[in-house]
Amino acid sequence: MLRSTLNRFFGMAVVMLLVMTIVFIIVRVTPGDPAAVMLGPDALPADIAALRERLGLNLPLFSQFIQYLTGLAHGDLGESIFLNIPVGEALLQRAEPTFFLTLMALTVATLLAIPVGILSAYYRNSWFDQLATAVSMFSASIPSFWLGLIFIQYFAVRLGWFDTSGYGGPDASFQERIAHLILPAASLGAVCSSLIMRFTRASMLDVLNDDYVRTARAKGMSECRVVVHHAFKNALIPVLTVIGLTAALLISGAIVTETVFGLPGVGSLTVSAVLRRDYPVIQGTLLVVSGLYVLMNFLIDMLYLVVDPRVRY
Repeated sequence: MLRSTLNRFFGMAVVMLLVMTIVFIIVRVTPGDPAAVMLGPDALPADIAALRERLGLNLPLFSQFIQYLTGLAHGDLGESIFLNIPVGEALLQRAEPTFFLTLMALTVATLLAIPVGILSAYYRNSWFDQLATAVSMFSASIPSFWLGLIFIQYFAVRLGWFDTSGYGGPDASFQERIAHLILPAASLGAVCSSLIMRFTRASMLDVLNDDYVRTARAKGMSECRVVVHHAFKNALIPVLTVIGLTAALLISGAIVTETVFGLPGVGSLTVSAVLRRDYPVIQGTLLVVSGLYVLMNFLIDMLYLVVDPRVRY
């Protein structure tokens, strides 16, 4: 158990080092100069060069990378070129909308997918199963931003039930801010529910014909009790795994959704950083998102080690 844990922890560290390296290189080789963006189109070359020197962008790429790794080793993600605050502070300021959006989207996806997946497996090959399969394939094939635009057009503009964008004003209450997240969470959760639904259906099909399910029925138990308390309980482990992976995917998927709905979260911070070539913010946000994804996979691996001893070998 300890050896397996250490192996996975070492693998996670290697993956994070690769992510840091790849992100650093991609950000640096992408066309665009933050100094030129800061000074505007009328800036003189001498002013741009002076600003590049002040920001350390004139150093060789390898020297910048060593400085970056040294800062990370001390827990320093760098300082935003445009915001003039530490990247960690900028991320914390934008973390609340992203956190609640991810949580609400995951709740929507789970509440939609699990009941439909159970019923789809129980009524296998029925019209309900075929309809649920078609809807799940359709939702998996459409981008969340397109569904978000449809929701805005129908529920916000036409019906007026929700605000079109934003996260409420500075004095908005917690309930008002959560209300602004309903539409983006619904669009993001609906798209991500298809994967959970398909895994729930497949996992339920594996257990519904097992001997212990037939035994439970032979004892005269109700179908609801057989399905929920016996079949679904044993089919839940792979479903939990998919829910964990979906939560990690939602964090990255929130970037586009936040932009569509004008939410001041980590996603919109990343988009603005990309447009302004704010290297430290781009690197910091991608590193945090990647770290959460890798950490989620690590925790799932640990869960497998606890649940299934065969995985340890």
